[in-house]
Amino acid sequence: FGPRVVLTICGLLTGLGYLVMSQMGAIWQLYLFYGVIIGGGMGGSWVPIVSTIARWFVKRRNLMTGIVLTGVSIGTLIAPPVASRLISAYDWRTSYLIVGGIVLVAVVLIAQLLRRDPTETKQRPYGESDGEKQELVLETHEFSLREAIHTRQFWLASGMLLCFGFSVYTIVAHIVLHAIGLGMSPTSAPNILATVGGLSLVGRVVLGSAADRFGNRQIFIIGFILMAATLLWLVLAEEVWELYLFAGVFGFGFGGCATSESPLVAGLFGLSSHGLILGVMTLVGFTFGAAIGPLAAGHIFDMNNSYQLAFIAAGALSVVGLILTLLLSPTEKS
Repeated sequence: FGPRVVLTICGLLTGLGYLVMSQMGAIWQLYLFYGVIIGGGMGGSWVPIVSTIARWFVKRRNLMTGIVLTGVSIGTLIAPPVASRLISAYDWRTSYLIVGGIVLVAVVLIAQLLRRDPTETKQRPYGESDGEKQELVLETHEFSLREAIHTRQFWLASGMLLCFGFSVYTIVAHIVLHAIGLGMSPTSAPNILATVGGLSLVGRVVLGSAADRFGNRQIFIIGFILMAATLLWLVLAEEVWELYLFAGVFGFGFGGCATSESPLVAGLFGLSSHGLILGVMTLVGFTFGAAIGPLAAGHIFDMNNSYQLAFIAAGALSVVGLILTLLLSPTEKS
């Protein structure tokens, strides 16, 4: 159906979900409005966007993906402090109304401008005729989902994404609470998360550009090394500057990996079923890791009144992700 239809639906779900959150009065409504309605809208938006970029660009695909995804980084950078100030100035119900209205209008309107691939406007993908060959971006074979799931590469890459999602969302969900626990004020602590978003913007562009030259596998190797090292640093960090240093380096590595997801899948399995394959890999990999990471970290904190073991676990999963990345090789279709 193309990205226009899908992202219109996702924008409606996300925007309306935030609007009804303003009327929340019971815990079950939190799960329904935020977990199901908003979760469905947000969960359905990622793959259509990055898959569309993969179809429009052959040359500089990674850099273009990184530039597009800077929108995510900018949102992560500005949303926490803006939300804190909205709640301080008004209240949380009014803040949800404001955010919901912005999302509803902006996403639905912009979605109308999207086209699935260049053939819809009688164009060719950028760089298609250049003949440039890049590691793990050789689209000599086109895989269906059925064919892809029978390859070793599909499950290795899914395992990489699971480790990636576990580590990233453990931080996204808990770093602000951890900072407050170390003595930062509730108003200042969200700036740590904003720093993760800000430096992920740099990582998306810098490492995205590097991926066009060196390959997506190498970017995942760099990203996992940076995330593992900084998560272990976070275990010992107690000063405010140490938290900001963690956030900056972690965000840089995280941004590079996030940019390389879609181009990596395109290089491994081609574009004919790219959206479906990436969606399934994201479900069994990144989304599953992103679901269990925050839950496990919260349980660990409840048991120990400390996040140290949770951050060690996230660091260990980053090391596992690094190992899986090192084992990844190009696909061959018989």
